[in-house]
Amino acid sequence: MNKPNNYDNVQASGDFTPIELGGHILVIKQVEEMTSKTGRPMIKISFDTANTDKQPRYFADLFKNDIRPEKKWPNNGTTYILTEDKDGNCSKQLKTFTTSVERSNAGFTVVWGDKFASCFKDKFIGGVFGKVQEEYNGEVNMKNKLRWFRSVEDIQSVEIPEDKLLPQGINITPRPDSDGFISIPDSIDEELPFN
Repeated sequence: MNKPNNYDNVQASGDFTPIELGGHILVIKQVEEMTSKTGRPMIKISFDTANTDKQPRYFADLFKNDIRPEKKWPNNGTTYILTEDKDGNCSKQLKTFTTSVERSNAGFTVVWGDKFASCFKDKFIGGVFGKVQEEYNGEVNMKNKLRWFRSVEDIQSVEIPEDKLLPQGINITPRPDSDGFISIPDSIDEELPFN
């Protein structure tokens, strides 16, 4: 057998290194406006760790090393924010996100309207990661996930957040239609989905 293409760069099972807990410098790859399952406006933010972060290009490397036929951007490299509270006013999470981007990018201001989503591409933001308990296919696990955004300057001094646990007595049922990743269109070959 000849050595397969990209053999030296493919990560073996069990060699997975989770993202470190605490603060990270992130770069926003894409923001999409959408509607939640309950009909509320929301945004989906896909991000990677910046080249200057302690774990540079963390999510891009996971994507690159994904050997499945249908590559998918890692679920932990994406977060969702409801843009309005229950009264229809700006949500605290949206205000935190936009303010954190503005403080992390000198001279940047949010562009409202049709260019809102695209104005964030390739902008820096700080992200705080902590342990989150999740249910998947009837099993409960702890994962290192983005907990909240901060400015790049602020993440240098953040403490690791307390673990976020599932509520007591939660009824866990398997979800066979979900694999924990977002779908990437078939037209994407080996390139990152946001380039």
